[in-house]
Amino acid sequence: MDPVLLSLVAGLVGLALGIFGMLAYRTSEIQRRQLLYEDEPTLPDGAAEVLSIIGRAYVIVDAIDGVVRASPAAYAFGLVRGHTVVHAELLDLTSRVRRDGVIEQEQLELPRGPFGRGTIVVQVRVAALGSEYILILADDRTEITRTEEIRNDFVANVSHELKTPVGAISLLAETIHEAAEDEVAVRRFAQRMHKESARLSALVQDIIELSRLQGADVVRSGKPVNINTVISEAVDRNKLPAESKRIQIVVGGSVALPVYGDPDLLMTAFRNLIDNAIRYSPEGTRVGVGLRSRDGLVQVSVTDQGAGITPEEQERIFERFYRIDAARSRQTGGTGLGLSIVKHVVSNHGGEVTVWSQAGQGSTFTVRLPEMEAADDGAPAAGRPDKASGKSSKKGGSTAQEQGVRA
Repeated sequence: MDPVLLSLVAGLVGLALGIFGMLAYRTSEIQRRQLLYEDEPTLPDGAAEVLSIIGRAYVIVDAIDGVVRASPAAYAFGLVRGHTVVHAELLDLTSRVRRDGVIEQEQLELPRGPFGRGTIVVQVRVAALGSEYILILADDRTEITRTEEIRNDFVANVSHELKTPVGAISLLAETIHEAAEDEVAVRRFAQRMHKESARLSALVQDIIELSRLQGADVVRSGKPVNINTVISEAVDRNKLPAESKRIQIVVGGSVALPVYGDPDLLMTAFRNLIDNAIRYSPEGTRVGVGLRSRDGLVQVSVTDQGAGITPEEQERIFERFYRIDAARSRQTGGTGLGLSIVKHVVSNHGGEVTVWSQAGQGSTFTVRLPEMEAADDGAPAAGRPDKASGKSSKKGGSTAQEQGVRA
C-alpha cells in the first residue's frame, strides 16, 4: 500500500479515536454531576431561614440518621456530637416518623453528657422535612420541670407539716372535753394545746413570709438600708426568747455604708438567723452578732455555742422543712423554714449565706451583701453612722468578727 495513503488512514483513525474519547469523557462528567446532584438534595425553600429564627434547638438528619445540619444549642444540650445523634430515644422517634410519616412529640429526660448524673428535660417534636430529611426540634424544659417539682414538693410538705399541729389540737380539744371535770388534766392539756397552736401560728407565718419574699422585686422596690438599724431591730425582737433561756445576745461592730434592698425582708432574715441560734443554744450561753465591712461587702455573722452541725447536714440545712433533729425542732417550736427564708432573702439581695460549724464548737452563719457606694460629692451615704460610733464599735465586736471569718 502506498505509504502516503497508509499515513492518511492512520491519521483519520487517530482523529476518530480522539473525538470518541473526548465525547466519552464529556458524557461521563455530565453523568457524574447528575449523580452528585441527586445524592445531595437541598433543603426545601425557606427552611433554613425559618430554622435560624425559630428559637429552638434543631437537628436535621438524612435517610441514614446522619446529621446534615444542627444548631449550636443542639450541641450545647448534648443532643449531637460531631455528625451523630447521641441519644437512642431521638433515633427511635426519627425512625417512627420515617416509617409512618406522622409527627411525633414527646418529653424526654436525657443525660446531659457521657459522664456524671446530670440530665436535661427536653420537649421534642420530630417531623419530616421534605422528602429526604427528618427535623428534630427540642425545647429545654429542665428549669420549668424542676420548678414544678419544687412546687409540688412544697405543697406536699406544707400539707404534711400542717397536719401534725392541727391533728394534735383536735385530739387535745377532744381530751379536754372528756376530762372536763378533772381540773389538773384540763390545765395540762390546755398548756399543750397552747404550745401546738403557737407552733401552727409560726408555721403559717413562715409560709406567708416565704411566699411573700418569692414574689418580691427587690430591684424595683428596694432602697438604701442601714444594716446597723436592721440588726438592732432583729435583736430586739428576739429578746424575750433569749431571756427565757438566759441567753445573752452580744452585738459587736458596725458598717458605714448601706445596702440596697427591702428593710423588712432583711430584718426577717436576720431575725430568723438569731432565732435559730437561740433555739439550738444551751441555756445560759451567749449568741454573738458581728458586723463589719470588707472588700465592698457588708458581712454579718451570727455565732452560737450549740452542739454544732455535721458536714453532711450542712449541705441540707437551707432546704425547706429540713430539720437536723426533727424531734428537737418540734420541741423547740421550729418550723424548718427559717434558714430557707434566710437563703431566699439573701439571694434576692445579690448576696450569699454560708455556715461554719464543728461538733462541740457551735456554728457561725455569715451573710455577705454588696455595699452601696458613697456619693461622689463626699457626702455620707444614707444610713452611714458618725465616725465616732464607727471607731468605738470596732473594738467591741472583734470576737464575733473573728469567728465570722471562719465561715
